[in-house]
Amino acid sequence: MQYEIPQGIDDPHQVLLWNASELAPVVLGLVIGMVIGSALLPTLGGLIATHVYRRFSERRADGYVIHSLYYAGAPLKKTATLPNPYVSVYVP
Repeated sequence: MQYEIPQGIDDPHQVLLWNASELAPVVLGLVIGMVIGSALLPTLGGLIATHVYRRFSERRADGYVIHSLYYAGAPLKKTATLPNPYVSVYVP
């Protein structure tokens, strides 16, 4: 398996072999596991979620997941460049 090492300032942040979006489910699973007293199962769930996300995102264009979440109505961020996904007709 080959890993790309970031070469530019705009590349995603790397933590060991994962970028930040792939590491988040593992860390979240570990934190939830420490709170409930059993860290093994939630951490394994985070590893599985990271594996599924990596396989899904490698087959799609960059930003596909974020754009599909936005189109589904998830409030990601408020910007002037992203219109409301529920508006289907624009009137000048």
